[in-house]
Amino acid sequence: MKSILTFLLLFSVLMASGQQISFPAVWAGHWKGNLQWYKTGKAEAQSVNMELRISPSDSGSWNWQIIYGKETEDNRPYKLIKKDTAGVHWAIDEKNGIVLDQYWTANRFSGAFTVMTSTIFNTYYIENEKLIVEFFSISAKPIATTGLGTAENPAVDSYRLGSYQKAILTKVN
Repeated sequence: MKSILTFLLLFSVLMASGQQISFPAVWAGHWKGNLQWYKTGKAEAQSVNMELRISPSDSGSWNWQIIYGKETEDNRPYKLIKKDTAGVHWAIDEKNGIVLDQYWTANRFSGAFTVMTSTIFNTYYIENEKLIVEFFSISAKPIATTGLGTAENPAVDSYRLGSYQKAILTKVN
């Protein structure tokens, strides 16, 4: 109930000021569904509960809370921070020294980062009133370099795809 009142208050303030409601305000709420995790070379996907809770915080940033499995098992209470006035550059602050840059492009919220030996590309978007979440895990080290390395035929690196994850989340409030 509190999150509904907060959203309605935010909506009223924005409407009164003549501002358009945009990301992340239009995504605010509690989203829930299943994440399917496909590992390269394996036919069967692993399935896990996934939740995303988005709400405004007192500091002008946003709460960006991801839950995998049960809330008591893997609960990640991050902060979403606007990095520019245009609303294009954002950051997810994991509140442990890790801050991941994200970008609003083509109605998608996306970013890429490398951790240890993997590069993760993530994207979030709304389609048919569902919030779609996708993660690609790619080896950070190329498995092959082809091409001649010239202006006409540049060197091209290829990378191993380690896994693909997709969640389709439904708004529950």
